[in-house]
Amino acid sequence: MERNFKEALRHRRSYYDLSAESPVDDAQIEQIVRFAVKHIPSAFNSQSTRLVLLLHEHHAALWKIVKRTLQAIVSVEDFPRTEEKIDRCFASGCGTVLFFEDTAEVRQLQKNFPLYAGNFPVWSEHTSAMHQLAVWTMLEDVGFGASLQHYNPLIDKEVRERWSLPADWRLIAQMPFGMPAGDPGEKTFKPLESRIRIFK
Repeated sequence: MERNFKEALRHRRSYYDLSAESPVDDAQIEQIVRFAVKHIPSAFNSQSTRLVLLLHEHHAALWKIVKRTLQAIVSVEDFPRTEEKIDRCFASGCGTVLFFEDTAEVRQLQKNFPLYAGNFPVWSEHTSAMHQLAVWTMLEDVGFGASLQHYNPLIDKEVRERWSLPADWRLIAQMPFGMPAGDPGEKTFKPLESRIRIFK
């Protein structure tokens, strides 16, 4: 069900109960990722964002890495609760999008434009954030639920090795998605008057 842009943004939520069913085929999920990478803007047209789409057994492998990593640092008493959350909210879905930034691209921009060298790492984060919002909204628009997770940098090394990713790719976020198996939490809003100032 495609919505107009404002409706799609309004409808996007964090879903923490997922099932492995999919409302669309894998090819349509791939199209979402490709569309975002091609059309989302970036500072100086750097195109520094890199996405990795993990489906099926690759998706499952990621969350096994997360659980194994956390088991080594979370107390024995607390780990069952952590494991249950990962299994129900993330691993239970049908896929995960990994968001990376190519630090080699950022360094090249710093070299080419030294006046702005300090800004490029920040602008790189902005670029990633735009990709995250776009992918999240498009996934939800075709019927998925998703959330945004940050198990980096704890999992970075093993993720890079497991999928043979370049050393210059820095992991920013993980977006597990699947069919919603429950309703999202209520969304609350701070008063707009405290967040917007308009002068005319």
